[in-house]
Amino acid sequence: MIAFVRGDVAALTLTSAVLDVGGIGLELMCTPGTLATLRVGSVATLSSSMVVREDSLTVFGFLDDDEKQVFELVQTASGVGPKVAQAMVAVLSPDDVRTAVASEDVKTLTRVPGIGQKGAQRIILELKDRIGAPTGARLAGQPAAAAAPWRDQVHLGLVGLGWSAKEADRAVEAVSPDAGRDPDVPALLRAALRTLSKA
Repeated sequence: MIAFVRGDVAALTLTSAVLDVGGIGLELMCTPGTLATLRVGSVATLSSSMVVREDSLTVFGFLDDDEKQVFELVQTASGVGPKVAQAMVAVLSPDDVRTAVASEDVKTLTRVPGIGQKGAQRIILELKDRIGAPTGARLAGQPAAAAAPWRDQVHLGLVGLGWSAKEADRAVEAVSPDAGRDPDVPALLRAALRTLSKA
């Protein structure tokens, strides 16, 4: 089992990143949100999950362990393979997945390509008792809108690129007016990077 991969980013494609690990180019399949945090030539550390099939050995890369755990857990639901699991963490944050499963929100789960109504109901049924509560410390009774998962994702991306937590906080605040109702995390991350490069 490969728990994480650290190395120089040698190449980026639309769906993967190649990290130079001790002279070996290791290709990791990544979501657009993860790829948006990487730059060729920079050092990156990605949590990883290896999927072994008869005809392939694929390593998936993630921004953090939380995303990786949700990716691995949703695959334990019948009918969910690594591609659908990756699509799920690309479209929804780990806490969004937990909230959707806990509140039996079929509509949110069907936003993920490859998951229909029946598939969403099966995921809810099979994972409801195992997925756990959202980790974003939100008190019961507070509206869901109070949580902003994009903030954590952009912040983690910036810290992963070498910025300090304080600089990342400042950049997240600077781009928060652009977030709107349906935030585009990769676009917000690029905007945050632009604000930091101007500083």
